[in-house]
Amino acid sequence: MTGSAATPSFRLAYVPGVTPGKWARIWHERLPGTPLELVAVPAAEASRVLRDGDADAAFVRLPVDRTVFSAIPLYTETTVVMVPKDHVVTAVEEVSCADLAEETVLHPLDDVLDWERPPGEPAFERPATTDDAVELVAAGIGVLVVPQSVARLHHRRDLTYRPVVDAPQSGVALSWLEDATTDQVEDLIGIVRGRTPNSTRGRDKPASESGSDRKRTEKGTPTPRKTAGQGSRGGAGRTGGGRSGSAGAPKGTRRSKPRRRS
Repeated sequence: MTGSAATPSFRLAYVPGVTPGKWARIWHERLPGTPLELVAVPAAEASRVLRDGDADAAFVRLPVDRTVFSAIPLYTETTVVMVPKDHVVTAVEEVSCADLAEETVLHPLDDVLDWERPPGEPAFERPATTDDAVELVAAGIGVLVVPQSVARLHHRRDLTYRPVVDAPQSGVALSWLEDATTDQVEDLIGIVRGRTPNSTRGRDKPASESGSDRKRTEKGTPTPRKTAGQGSRGGAGRTGGGRSGSAGAPKGTRRSKPRRRS
């Protein structure tokens, strides 16, 4: 006895700092018959995961190779500097890169900010990962500039952060292989773009049933004029049933009352 084949799942990868929970919840509500599998991947591995088919789509950090991938930018993050809670930076609400000129600014190998060299003094050695750099910040060895969501991901009681107003920013996008735009990818696009459950993708909706066509039919198309053979509200088109004695009276005239005989 053989069981029925399991329903294929849709694999959605996401990089550190991105929280796909809201979109996953909407997916489960709208597409209960298609399981959604969330796959956490390092930012540097997102492109490879898509190329190798290990994920159907991914929330990635820009930029991506647009000759291979399609991408829908979703939002751009604030950049912050992570410091110990007793650091002098905590005395202000925000800082500039110039304010970090005398700081040892850690530059991990998996850094997602698009700059050739961070401000401040470089560390003796670049940390291998952002996780390692956070540990060094906690040890008082330096500070770390990252997207705000990454700072929140690595929240610790002994660390805090402040915005860096003139640092490069990191954009987050939904991405997938350009030649693999499946129906499920289209469904996900609708979810992240905020389409309602009743919305229909343009490629599925016949032109005659689209909202714009209905609007033109209802408001833009003149009502055809009826001919004498089709009938109308006027007396010319009626066959019987009219009031006797009043059909020929001019509009607006009044009949006088008969005088009472004495």
